[in-house]
Amino acid sequence: MIKEIVKGMAFTFKQMLSRPLTVQWPEEQKQAVPRHRGRHILHRYDNGLERCIGCELCAAACPVGCIYVLAAENDPKAPVSPGERYAERYEINLMRCIYCGYCAEACPTEAITLGPLYELADYRRERTIVTKAELLESWPHGTQSRRPESPRGAGADQTGRELRDPGVSPRVAWDAEEALLAPTGAPHPGDLGVPPTPPSVIEPPRDLQ
Repeated sequence: MIKEIVKGMAFTFKQMLSRPLTVQWPEEQKQAVPRHRGRHILHRYDNGLERCIGCELCAAACPVGCIYVLAAENDPKAPVSPGERYAERYEINLMRCIYCGYCAEACPTEAITLGPLYELADYRRERTIVTKAELLESWPHGTQSRRPESPRGAGADQTGRELRDPGVSPRVAWDAEEALLAPTGAPHPGDLGVPPTPPSVIEPPRDLQ
């Protein structure tokens, strides 16, 4: 008993004399472990072409269906990717994503990986649907996954995202996709024995308590 108390007090005094590790967040970012699965990053080749060829294998491999890819044909005079197609829109619902990494495993060109960024909170749900402009790394500094508008890494800053990614709101694409997958004739309250109003709880009489 005394031996355990001495060992515990020795550890306590050792920690009291050590220098505290304080990170001045958000100016300083805590370094993530090498295999950390954070926000996704879309990579480029060394020549600046996008690795994503719009094959949609990542969306097919996703177990929760959080990836939306809209492929388009490449212009031979000004190709976006080395393949016949490229991802015109690439959106990920971070609230639905479970960060399993299956999308990175299924990608034949290693276009998508899970990066070190772990700051994923936001005040609005629609902001958690990140677009291609936020996921695509810059070039030629692709190894740093940095963008001029976001010095902390790809997809770190969501301020002014409409200016960086003009066009249809990403929520519109998700609504259209879910509308096609929605079953027709879904049961409503009152059908199949479902009560239209939730039952109320009746307290027993006082004399029975």
